[in-house]
Amino acid sequence: MSSDLVIILITTVTAFLSYSTNALLHSGSASHGVSPRDYYLTTDEHWFNQTLDHYSPHDHRKFRQRYYEYLDNFRAPDGPVFMIICGEGPCSGIAKDYMSVLAKKFEAGVVSLEHRYYGKSNPFNSLATENLRYLSSKQALFDLAAFRQHYQARLGLNVKLNRSSGSSDNPWFFFGISYPGALSAWFRLKFPHLTCGSLASSAVVHAVYDFSAFDQQQIGESAGQECKDALQETNKLLELGLQVNRKAVKALFNATELHVDADFLYLTADAAVMAFQYGNADKLCVPLVKAKKNGYDLVETYSKYVRDYCMKDWGLHVRPYNRKHLRNTVITAESTYRIWWYQVCTELAYFQVAPANNSVRSQQINTEYHLDLCESLFGKGTYPEVDATNLYYGGHKIAATKIIFTNGSQDPWRHASKQTSSPELPSYIMECHNCGHGTVLRGCPQSPMVIEGKSNNCSSADVVDKVRQQMVEHIDLWLSECRGSTRSSK
Repeated sequence: MSSDLVIILITTVTAFLSYSTNALLHSGSASHGVSPRDYYLTTDEHWFNQTLDHYSPHDHRKFRQRYYEYLDNFRAPDGPVFMIICGEGPCSGIAKDYMSVLAKKFEAGVVSLEHRYYGKSNPFNSLATENLRYLSSKQALFDLAAFRQHYQARLGLNVKLNRSSGSSDNPWFFFGISYPGALSAWFRLKFPHLTCGSLASSAVVHAVYDFSAFDQQQIGESAGQECKDALQETNKLLELGLQVNRKAVKALFNATELHVDADFLYLTADAAVMAFQYGNADKLCVPLVKAKKNGYDLVETYSKYVRDYCMKDWGLHVRPYNRKHLRNTVITAESTYRIWWYQVCTELAYFQVAPANNSVRSQQINTEYHLDLCESLFGKGTYPEVDATNLYYGGHKIAATKIIFTNGSQDPWRHASKQTSSPELPSYIMECHNCGHGTVLRGCPQSPMVIEGKSNNCSSADVVDKVRQQMVEHIDLWLSECRGSTRSSK
């Protein structure tokens, strides 16, 4: 094992890409007799004064950015450090997922940085549109660079320890899932001198304007023909029910506050996605297929799945689909959703639109729906500059080196990731029935959270274990090359 390594882990917290890490941590914990705190290595907060605008030579404003550190495994002074950067949501601590196993393996300390604007790292007291102009992936990458330099200096390493290799810094390595997975890849692209490589798990590196492949190429395929047919019929019945008695239909889903029918249909579409994305397809498909075969009420069956599983176990809320709530500029615990929509509406899109044919979601969820929502939330003319984003980062053609891409075969987001492999950019797809979003670090299924990301409940655990072994080998090799060391992993 390379003895001189600093690894940055970027995990994800999101309402739309990978759902809330807090939901992953808390879901099902009470029924399993486990305290949410058992899912964290630490929840002790620390603070860093971050630059507000990295692009302005004249604006010297700062804001407080939250971070965490866990040093129980750290082999001081020259041991490894994992830095976890929370993604698009509040960062409540350092999660005890598979990275805790890697921390022990590499004798690593762990540091976790919260993404700007999310959680307690908001530069302003209001989320008015004009205050969101410093929210972008580009600013976030500079946040990573600034914090990396700050924390490297804080380590207080004796320069003489590293003098033989010609460097006074430890090597850094980035990890991430979903949007933070994209950040980890983009950081390696833009700041190669500050990191030795990246793991980009379920990394959405390609900004997509009309993301019809999300449903057409994955949800339908993951569901299988019987479940897909049942979902399509359920969706038609939902649309018909809304025309007859919309209040009664929405009440079945505890969603009467959603006055715009398309917002309600977006909620019901996302609820189906959750089953496949997080490795629990059977929670949805088994009862739905049974109901269709036996002539039971499909809408009632589906609403029970949404209420009992998505809402009760996973903490899915109706408010994030209520545009009245999303327009609220007062900072609350649920501000995550407005903040993420701003990133979606200005640079990333990932618009999950219904494909023209064979769709498992309503045709009302189209491009016009998304653009109307963006303008409703942030003002006329709001538009996602996806071409500029892909031009800047490269999209699927990202021209970097030493990035590991991993994707679960059931994850719809993998179609915005890089799935072709090359020696410098190896890409692995874990083929199994419940391999979903971020499986390589989270395990499966993901409700409740899998302590240490164990793979034993993955339908093909050997596939996940093999990818993890390849991941460790790449990390060790690249860190050794970065340090000029030939020492191998334990």
